[in-house]
Amino acid sequence: MSNENRFNLIDEPWLPVVDVGPVSLRDIFRHHHYRALGGNPLQKIAVTKLLLTIAQAAVTPGDDEEWAALKPAGMAAGCLAYLECWRERFWLYGEQPFLQMPAISAASVQRFGAVQTEVATGNTTVLTQIQSETALTDAEKALLIVVLMGFGLGGKKTDNTVVLSPAYTAKSNGKGKPATGKPGPSLGYKGFLHSFLQGRRIVETLWLNLITLNQLQQLRLYGKGVGTPPWETMPVGEDCEVAQDLRDSLIGRLLPFSRFCLLTETGLHYSEGIAHQGYKEGVVDPSVSADFSGKEPKAIWVDPEKRPWRFLTVLLSFLEQSAQPGFDCQQLRFGLERARTRAETLGVWSGGLRVSSNAGEQFVSGTDDFVESVVMLPENIPGEIWFSCLKLEMAELDHLSRIVYSATLNYYKTQNMDGKNRAGQAGNLFWRLCEHEFQNLVHVCAEINRTQALRKKFASFVNQAYDLFCARDTARQLDAWARNRPNLGKYLQDQIKYHEAHA
Repeated sequence: MSNENRFNLIDEPWLPVVDVGPVSLRDIFRHHHYRALGGNPLQKIAVTKLLLTIAQAAVTPGDDEEWAALKPAGMAAGCLAYLECWRERFWLYGEQPFLQMPAISAASVQRFGAVQTEVATGNTTVLTQIQSETALTDAEKALLIVVLMGFGLGGKKTDNTVVLSPAYTAKSNGKGKPATGKPGPSLGYKGFLHSFLQGRRIVETLWLNLITLNQLQQLRLYGKGVGTPPWETMPVGEDCEVAQDLRDSLIGRLLPFSRFCLLTETGLHYSEGIAHQGYKEGVVDPSVSADFSGKEPKAIWVDPEKRPWRFLTVLLSFLEQSAQPGFDCQQLRFGLERARTRAETLGVWSGGLRVSSNAGEQFVSGTDDFVESVVMLPENIPGEIWFSCLKLEMAELDHLSRIVYSATLNYYKTQNMDGKNRAGQAGNLFWRLCEHEFQNLVHVCAEINRTQALRKKFASFVNQAYDLFCARDTARQLDAWARNRPNLGKYLQDQIKYHEAHA
């Protein structure tokens, strides 16, 4: 392609914003009324991490006091000044194309659809129009490049025959042949669940998720500290000095540069880039929840059958001071602790993409899907008492889901029928019904009268799910239905006893 500079990401609209459409990087930081990012969950995560990279490079505060004094407006002003200073490094096309490696032009070209997780290519069945490959605009190409930095699928699509760092062997297997590409560090083996604090507007959301120098010292994960964005100093290979610095800095983790790409008219040259450590080595993105307290590291993976809001008590477990070390999301823990007295509106956004793997090839198939949830927290930012009440209610909902499953299964067993699939569907329906009332539960779980009213609703969801999957049209069905119908009296009384015991 021509080396002429064109399509500057600071000026051109390419970032999806809810209720607005595509906007430029300058627009994001100039127009403070933008409510939230648009696009699919992976695009939201990747763009949030890009914007945080810009913010961390521009205005990283020293501690929580500096962060509070900065405020969203101060952060946005600093980011605008930073973007103007580095404007020449944000051309999508030219001699220094944004987040691209001209030296990787020897790698084979992949079609755009082949590297888009939502597009069906090869012999994959196309189920909806969304899965069809289409020509991309420059704005869509820019967004794809940003997503690929951390969320490239593992497999043979990366041309690892091209190695830019001399004597670098991580792109080869034990036999010295090109290795299968590893999953992007923000995606992982099954698809990490990412979480961020969410404010009323985009600039406030970015401000809430800024990490301070003091917090970085507490983490002790990044020897190079905040680090330098790749557009300021681009790596020349997979293991050059700049690449090593990116592997060992916060900015290098926010924008992993795990794929070396170069756009063409029909696709992109595509190879594996910087190899970051994974959760098994004790390193994850700040937005990923992981547990390193046991013998084997654990991470929270995306589960399309378990919506992200159901993980809320795990994500916020740091609020329980007496709790044993467990899952920790740095982005939430650092942000929520300081936001309690400084944010009027605060929520938790969680999302990601579930993926499958086979023989080293990663793909989206079967029940794999995008997921996302937003849960707004009470105005008086929650503490340990609120968390204990929410944890109790979530445990009770889990128990109700098991009651639905068992009652439905026993209904069919009574009639000598296999009811596992029906029981599973009844349990899923129960959770879908609960989702409509969960936000209310978050706000009132510490108030006995209001929670008791909600328990009656959740109990009705149990009966609704059971009745839908357990017919009572014949005498035999009616007998089985009556014999196995859930008894929820204990559930409706236990909440009162709990509050009386803790009064």
